[in-house]
Amino acid sequence: MSPTASRPGLDYHQSHYFISASTLAQCPAPEQAREVAFVGRSNAGKSSAINVLAGQTRLARTSKTPGRTQLMNFFEIIPHRYLVDLPGFGYAKVPDAVKVQWQKQLERYLQERESLQGLVLLMDIRHPCKDFDLMVMDWAQPSRMPLHVLLTKADKLTYGAARSALLGVQKQLAVYGGSVSVQLFSSLKREGVDELRLKLDEWLVGDA
Repeated sequence: MSPTASRPGLDYHQSHYFISASTLAQCPAPEQAREVAFVGRSNAGKSSAINVLAGQTRLARTSKTPGRTQLMNFFEIIPHRYLVDLPGFGYAKVPDAVKVQWQKQLERYLQERESLQGLVLLMDIRHPCKDFDLMVMDWAQPSRMPLHVLLTKADKLTYGAARSALLGVQKQLAVYGGSVSVQLFSSLKREGVDELRLKLDEWLVGDA
């Protein structure tokens, strides 16, 4: 039986800022912890998705300048249960050396973080499966890391076009097998939030 079938889900409205880390060593102790990381290109809407999930407007920082998130930001839901906002990639107006450093820390986090239960990969529904997205998926597959894809900004398309895009991405990701799931999401319309919460509960509840 899945955790969501036997236990109540987490109340994500309780989420609060916990700590920011620039290196793996600065992250919370992984013992007894469970966390889910949000990752995506800098214009994919990570911060907005986290805010909508938590029912808050300023939990995760949003900015008109993509790439503002330069640290691994941990938000605690209940003790030892975290949402993690990872640095975005693609459009950040920062020196290349900084981008390289971000990527090294991201790779270390994804490969070595023992408490990581799953990844939420955010992709703009109008521009899915770019190089960075494929890099994350190619890492997750051999590592057997569960991956859930949010096709964000679904409100930018008509219902029919959004469904068509969803089916197209599902077909493209079929090569990764059952470890990858995909859904439509709109922070503006607050669509897909319940489906996302169910997926996070599946990963995070455990023995909470």
